[in-house]
Amino acid sequence: MVKINGCQTDYDGKNMTEILGIMGYDPKSVAVELNENILPKTKYSDVVLNDGDIVEIVRFVGGG
Repeated sequence: MVKINGCQTDYDGKNMTEILGIMGYDPKSVAVELNENILPKTKYSDVVLNDGDIVEIVRFVGGG
């Protein structure tokens, strides 16, 4: 199981690009933290999640 934003998921074995697509996120408008380290956008398709990984996805919101 992979924990994403505090929820247990069965996304182990998938890469971050796949997961963001499944969850409806635009990869250009989010930041991803994997196991307490910021994941560069250039690595989203290379990094495959494993059982026990912890992911936080933060969406950028404009305002004023």
